[in-house]
Amino acid sequence: MFEIPAKHFGKLLAGVDEVGRGPLAGPVVAAAVILDNKNPVSELNDSKKISHKKRIYLCEEIKSKAIAWSLGRAEVEEIDEINILKASLLAMKRAVESLIIKPQIVYVDGSFTPEICYESLAIVKGDSLIPEISAASIIAKVTRDEEMEYMDKKFPGYGFSSHKGYPTKQHLESLEKLGVTHIHRKSFSPVKAIINR
Repeated sequence: MFEIPAKHFGKLLAGVDEVGRGPLAGPVVAAAVILDNKNPVSELNDSKKISHKKRIYLCEEIKSKAIAWSLGRAEVEEIDEINILKASLLAMKRAVESLIIKPQIVYVDGSFTPEICYESLAIVKGDSLIPEISAASIIAKVTRDEEMEYMDKKFPGYGFSSHKGYPTKQHLESLEKLGVTHIHRKSFSPVKAIINR
């Protein structure tokens, strides 16, 4: 169980999380959220532990009740150029820097913090422990999922609406059959293997 350091009590807190490190296609999307303690959002949790329908409902509730929220992203080209970890941190940095209200402390899901001009703390499994990070994970996931559903229409046959770019059996089979698109991450092994044949 994570205990908030005493020096952080009373400070304006932003939570940040990213979605999309594992997929073979699409961007990595991050969100930053400052919740309003006077207008709480109930039932927050890691976005992966919440049903699709409930995520969408909570996403809208978070956006309407939060003091501030914002998105950041790193594109496929950036992922291929600087690697997925650095791209994830870049997306989170962009999300935090896009907040209209500036936080005093930033809690980040995971083991690393992005290079930002705020005091920050990395919290492993923070998306299950810190409401602000949970909220960020929900907004990021809903946003990225919607984008991949749109990509399913642009690139029919790959099944992006169902697997969201993750390396499922269906996705790997469609890659073999249909080839690599410009939204695929060419530095990821299964995609690189097809390109290098």
